[in-house]
Amino acid sequence: MEMSDETSEARERRTAVITGAGSGVGRAIAVRLSGDGWDLALIGRTRSRIEETVTSCRQNIGQFGSYDCDVGNATEVATAATAILSDFPRVDAVINAAGENISQRSLDVLMVDDFERVIRTNLNGSFFVLREFLPRMRSQKSGTIINIVSDVGLLANPKAGTAYVASKFGQGAMIQSINHEEQAHGIRACALFPGDINTPLLDKRAHPPSEEARLKMLQTEDLSECVSLVLNLPARAVVEQIVIRPRFPSST
Repeated sequence: MEMSDETSEARERRTAVITGAGSGVGRAIAVRLSGDGWDLALIGRTRSRIEETVTSCRQNIGQFGSYDCDVGNATEVATAATAILSDFPRVDAVINAAGENISQRSLDVLMVDDFERVIRTNLNGSFFVLREFLPRMRSQKSGTIINIVSDVGLLANPKAGTAYVASKFGQGAMIQSINHEEQAHGIRACALFPGDINTPLLDKRAHPPSEEARLKMLQTEDLSECVSLVLNLPARAVVEQIVIRPRFPSST
């Protein structure tokens, strides 16, 4: 863990925990929220990548803590959460943006170890993270949880693979359960279901899309705009799900 030297001016402090903050959607969300004045606890597996995200956020007002953690490992998540809860007085938002997929993803080649790795990161990881921060949110009587899911969590497609699809259906269902069980504690949750996004995860496809195709996809900043919308709505409002797709869908 490393805390930045940035200090906040007198204001209402809000803290967001972001997983997968070292690249892609997680990094874009971090940059956007830092611009909105949030303090950030950034979780990622690779120290150098998290530090790149912190550097991208430093021009904005706020405090930034970076924490090495594999979200698929419950012990590592608990250790990171203990540090975060010590470093920040509040946790107002948890954004599960960490995601994993594999190249050998169709059922005829899918291996047990690969299936379990995807489920461990995408589904188990989301649970491990939210269970560590729910007690603080309950004590505050407020908080927002956002899972970055995928539109394959609504309708499967062969591009994503069985493991990824199963994990994403689970992430979406988790959000429904949170809204049913935690609303009395002032906690709300949103599942964000994007279509194809231009992220490094595309390189793990059997046939990675061309640069031209990637430019027609959603870009990471599109997802960060959705997250900002959800977080900045009044506490009386909950957006339970957002489906966002490219304007010009691609078959790649």
